[in-house]
Amino acid sequence: MTAYNSSFDFKFMESRGFIIKKDIPDIMTVAKEVCKIMHSKAGYKNPNMQEAWDKIFPNTNYRENHRAVDDAIHEAKILFEMYKRGYYKVEP
Repeated sequence: MTAYNSSFDFKFMESRGFIIKKDIPDIMTVAKEVCKIMHSKAGYKNPNMQEAWDKIFPNTNYRENHRAVDDAIHEAKILFEMYKRGYYKVEP
């Protein structure tokens, strides 16, 4: 299991009794290194989902709907594209 900003999502789920295996990379953390969006202070910033989508899929005109199913589908597409490009690595 993973999530976009998993530290937030996993804390929410754990507070409701879920046990989460935490050795899977966070999508947002990997996207930070893929997108390389400069932070105003220093270094790269964590891209929000829309920023990551726009950098990874620049030739689409998708706009985030902020609905759970739509977000999950598009975040999975971001993850899979980063995986195909060799950025998102999962140990067997």
